[in-house]
Amino acid sequence: MTIEVSNESGVDVSEEELISVARFVIAAMEVNPGAELSMILLDSEAMADLHLRWMDLPGPTDVMSFPMDELEPGGRPDSGEPGPAMLGDIVLCPPFAAEQAKAAGHPLAHELALLTVHGVLHLLGYDHAEPDEEKEMFALQNRLLAEWYRDQEKLYHRNRQGEKDRYLLDRSNEFHNQSDGL
Repeated sequence: MTIEVSNESGVDVSEEELISVARFVIAAMEVNPGAELSMILLDSEAMADLHLRWMDLPGPTDVMSFPMDELEPGGRPDSGEPGPAMLGDIVLCPPFAAEQAKAAGHPLAHELALLTVHGVLHLLGYDHAEPDEEKEMFALQNRLLAEWYRDQEKLYHRNRQGEKDRYLLDRSNEFHNQSDGL
């Protein structure tokens, strides 16, 4: 899976975290692992221009998605094995997201992770124009984000355990080396 991030927003964000959450959602939605995704982070002015040109709405927004190849989560049972495809582009506006994060009382990193999940779901054909669609998409979005956080927590604990194991092994080797010298 290829995910490219271009940060033109002027805001320092963890590109690794954005890639991690996007990769998690793409895998969870059973999209071909050869899929490609592009993420672009823009400042408010550039996002406002894009928002006006594509949606005919004034001012910046938090996230916009531009699908390329039409992909469906998990594929269709009656279709052949799908090949790699270009999912499309997700455009995020960290300055706008920072305002939303502050209003919601959570960190910018969380808001950007949420918006990344939202953007990937739009690329996969989910929408929230109708109440039923909104309910389905936001429930899926919240579930995927919670699963990603659980996955990150497990990874953190696995890494911490590895550090502890290496420390104990190093200490044990030091002890054996000192004992051999006696």
